[in-house]
Amino acid sequence: MRKPWFNHSCISKQEFHLSNAMRLVWEQHVYWTRMTINSIAFGLPDIDAVTTRLLRNATDMANLLKPFYGNRIAAKFTKLLRDHLIIAAELVNAAKAGDQEAVADAQRRWNRNGEDIAKFLSRINPFISRDEFQEMFFEHLEITTKQALLILQNKFRSSIFVFDEIELQALQMADTLTKAIVRQFPRRFRIKIC
Repeated sequence: MRKPWFNHSCISKQEFHLSNAMRLVWEQHVYWTRMTINSIAFGLPDIDAVTTRLLRNATDMANLLKPFYGNRIAAKFTKLLRDHLIIAAELVNAAKAGDQEAVADAQRRWNRNGEDIAKFLSRINPFISRDEFQEMFFEHLEITTKQALLILQNKFRSSIFVFDEIELQALQMADTLTKAIVRQFPRRFRIKIC
């Protein structure tokens, strides 16, 4: 597992909690996405419950931003991330149905949404590079798509190897966001514990 971005001997309690919470919601993001893909792919009876839980992830992530950026920005992030999750489900459903036109349309909208997310985050935090975050997010989209296709093809062992990549990459995004927030709001992270 990828180590947290902070390798200091001292870290503030607030920084420690933010890092743990950010990593948790990104881990949940990729785990619930995988569970939703499986439920769609195999027509499992838990699809509604799993999808509902996946969509809650958007709110959970936004709630970590709320203390720093307020309700309006958190609500905007919730919408962007919720759209990301909904488009992902549409993409998997289209791929399962073999509808290549719908797959291409969902892929275009998913990429546009990824651009919007990177643009939004770089706008609210000057320590988030739009290009770098967009590159990370596009990698997330690419390997998540690869995972979904492998699951749909019943290539489960390969899908697990890809999921390992997805998990590490999600932790990289979590750490990028944590580090940027700590840099933007240093006064909130002053008191260090050793």
